[in-house]
Amino acid sequence: MTELPDLSLLTHAEKDALIRALWEALQASERRNAELTVRLAAAERRIAELEARLNEPAKRPDNSSLPPSRGQKPNRPEKAPRKGPRKGSLGREGGGRLLAENPDQTVIAKAAHCRHCRAGLTDADQRLAQRYDKIDLPPIKPIVTRVERYAGHCRCCGVTTLAAVPEGLEAGTPFSLNLVALAIYLRVIHAVSYRRLSRLFIELFGLAISEGALDAAFRRAKPGFDADIGTILARLRRARVVCSDETSVRINGRTHWNWVFQNDDVVIHVIRPSRGANVVAEVMDGHRPAIWVSDLYGAQRGHADHWQICLAHQLRDCKFAIEAGDEIFAPRMKALLLRAVVLARRHRTLADATRRAWRRRLDHDLDAVMALAPINRHGRRLRRRYGKLRDHLFTFLDHPEVAADNNGSERELRPIATYRKVTGGFRSNWGADFFANVRSVVGTAARHGVDAYTAIKNAVTGTSMPINHMQG
Repeated sequence: MTELPDLSLLTHAEKDALIRALWEALQASERRNAELTVRLAAAERRIAELEARLNEPAKRPDNSSLPPSRGQKPNRPEKAPRKGPRKGSLGREGGGRLLAENPDQTVIAKAAHCRHCRAGLTDADQRLAQRYDKIDLPPIKPIVTRVERYAGHCRCCGVTTLAAVPEGLEAGTPFSLNLVALAIYLRVIHAVSYRRLSRLFIELFGLAISEGALDAAFRRAKPGFDADIGTILARLRRARVVCSDETSVRINGRTHWNWVFQNDDVVIHVIRPSRGANVVAEVMDGHRPAIWVSDLYGAQRGHADHWQICLAHQLRDCKFAIEAGDEIFAPRMKALLLRAVVLARRHRTLADATRRAWRRRLDHDLDAVMALAPINRHGRRLRRRYGKLRDHLFTFLDHPEVAADNNGSERELRPIATYRKVTGGFRSNWGADFFANVRSVVGTAARHGVDAYTAIKNAVTGTSMPINHMQG
């Protein structure tokens, strides 16, 4: 209806129907206006929120849980040109590396005559003017041992006897265990791909070895690492303290997760398609440690009687909140956490009574911080978090064997991220499991003073793990 009809021609019933129709149209219009008003208010709030976020600082590894591999490194400031020679390193004088204690050979150079007048010089005329080392590598080439094994036929009974050979020279693969250990070391520790590894052996060592031969060698070596993993798992499942963390890896183009479980004695890596708590249940196999150390990820919670939150993560979150404008809660909380971190550097040497006194003091100061009323949304978010988790911030003061952060787990995961970026990931589940086993053996050995190559060589040759001599 675009025009009002002639009301004089309408009956009373038609006029009533017209009035009702107009009234219903008016009510519908008011309802639509009310809905539009609500939507407009929500949109304005959302716009204001997004505009506020535009002014927030970007998340970086130093102010959030963003891994270092995803951080943008800033340009270094320009430095003024150095004047004069470079000074020695802090704590020592310049002059190069120390001389070797036991050089393989010594060259003694003495002058036969004076370079000016050509007069002869004796030993008594000379003094030592310089002493330095020259270091070189001998030519590297494979040592090939030909084995000629005879079989003797007994004239008496007719039995054929195959001659025994020295250990390590049995029939089968031509590659020795030392060579396999070196290949595993370069592959896992230094992230050398199969193709580059094959090329490295031919160019540096003059040894032709195909990618398939490398893969077969790794498969033959895997049982040695599997045996060590059993020992490590058995020790972990009796541990009082367990720290854990995880990072993503790629297997055959799909995202998986590299979990690490570690303490001062052992390290275990497992790669699974899940980031859920079921992985923790699988690894711990019913064992419930006394203390668990981790970040705030939900799957890391509830696996022990006590929980220590990683304070390093919390300091970064407080730093972000400060940069985002919170001037009330985050600065005070960060100062309190810094005091706890400084205390954690020496808490293992403190007496029990001293640690209990520090715990009471920190809890009292935390009460004062929690009484603050931040107006910034990031400050409010942190206040809600610590209101729920405050009992787990200073667990390390009740248990001196526990660290206040989870940096040990992050250090174990850093090579995993490097490996992922260099190689792109794994092509098979077998390769991922083998990598995790090697990293577990290497990480555990490092805690007992054994370097990575020696740990790999011991696993390949069947030498027992150092944890066999540990206390329970």
